[in-house]
Amino acid sequence: MQLNLNHISYSYPGTASPAIDDVSATFPTGWTGIIGDNGCGKSTLARIAAHINAPDSGTVSPNLFSSYCQQDSSQEPDNLFDLASDWSKEAQRARALLHIEDDWFWRYDTLSGGQQKRIQIACALYAQPDVLIMDEPTNDLDAVTRDIVKEALATFSGIGILISHDRDLLDSLVGQSLMCEGARWTMRPGGYSKASDQAASERASAIRDREQASREVKRLKAEAQRRSEEAARQKGKRSKRGLSKRDSDTREKIGRAIVSGKDGVAGKLSSNMGGRLAKAEAKLSKKTVSKRYDHRIGEFGIAARSSCVVHLEASLLSAGEFSIDVPELWISPTDHVVLTGANGTGKSLVVRSVIKSVPDNVKVAYIPQEVGSEERERALRYLSDQDQEMKGRILSIVARLNSDTDKLLDGNDLSPGELRKLMLAEQLVMDPNFLVLDEPTNHLDVGSIDALQTMLVNFPGAILLVTHDRRLEDAVAQIRWHIEQDENDFELKPE
Repeated sequence: MQLNLNHISYSYPGTASPAIDDVSATFPTGWTGIIGDNGCGKSTLARIAAHINAPDSGTVSPNLFSSYCQQDSSQEPDNLFDLASDWSKEAQRARALLHIEDDWFWRYDTLSGGQQKRIQIACALYAQPDVLIMDEPTNDLDAVTRDIVKEALATFSGIGILISHDRDLLDSLVGQSLMCEGARWTMRPGGYSKASDQAASERASAIRDREQASREVKRLKAEAQRRSEEAARQKGKRSKRGLSKRDSDTREKIGRAIVSGKDGVAGKLSSNMGGRLAKAEAKLSKKTVSKRYDHRIGEFGIAARSSCVVHLEASLLSAGEFSIDVPELWISPTDHVVLTGANGTGKSLVVRSVIKSVPDNVKVAYIPQEVGSEERERALRYLSDQDQEMKGRILSIVARLNSDTDKLLDGNDLSPGELRKLMLAEQLVMDPNFLVLDEPTNHLDVGSIDALQTMLVNFPGAILLVTHDRRLEDAVAQIRWHIEQDENDFELKPE
């Protein structure tokens, strides 16, 4: 069994260019990852595969039963109460796989995002589809819930399509990856690591081929010019104009050259070079390399000239009935601290307390976990207020993360990932001493996460990073803080 997408194109109403154009792909049994930059059309392609959207052109075949699990976990699944009321073997298995408690179905609106996501996935598996499509299933989930989701999805035996920025999930689950690079879609074997390594190798090879073809064109152009000049000299030599009528020897030599054809050799060689040059230029035109950056943000930040950037006295942080026991803590000017803990344990409360304790002489940059409409308007307004030099610096960072800077300038239809890239760029150009990031990888594409990771590892100042991304945590952490729960009490423990 396999799902075939043939020459799919789709444009949203009122848009000038298509969201996807002439995409073909085959999805066999097993999991296939869809990987690409924010806004490249991954979700659009998935919705077409699920028969939610009809393509403007192209076909989806055969007509298989599909289940689509969208990013927004707050949307109740259509078969929520079917699963809630069913105690068959299949229904109990779906509950057990996602560790779902019986009362969750009846209070969906009160559940955490992670609990809602687990119910969404359970309902999708319970439907027993031929094609199961997951759109960012681990977004906003803590490490424990990510493991639950990964293990549950691994049990699916049909055709699975996974859109995700979770590098660990992609590497452990998928057998092939459909990668979008600009307007080009390519299927490659393996998960994110294997497929991206192959993509980088192919791109490097394409660059070498184009450089070689370009050198050949330059060489042939120089040779053509040399032969053209030689042909012109030969033509001048065989001309009898200006010769004295008495110079019979020279006239005889020119005549013999014309009769033997030797005088036309240079001209023929010059003419042949034109054909060789045309072929070389045609070959060069076919050696295309998509315009992409290597996902490197650059070097930003300055270490603060102080003994520490944060000093928290031992305290009990409270928000309503919620409290966290926090010991005395310090962050030095070059410390890279990673704060972890399950969802709902108060990590953001600790972050806000840390920010309040930063002295005035330390330049702090903060990107919150939740980015709402106010943050969106502020970020776009800040960009528009900058002079051309500063605006160019900001947009160059966004461009190096392979996002369309024209969309930022228009301010229309920004995806959450594109907005986060803009906010990150606006903070970095100020060269902060202390970088505070609360779940910064939410909605970012995997290439941008790699770039963010490289930048954070080399950041010269202090960092406080809240993340559930294990690879990012392991790469960045010099110091670890972890929030643990003991019944109803929470405690922050430095490790």
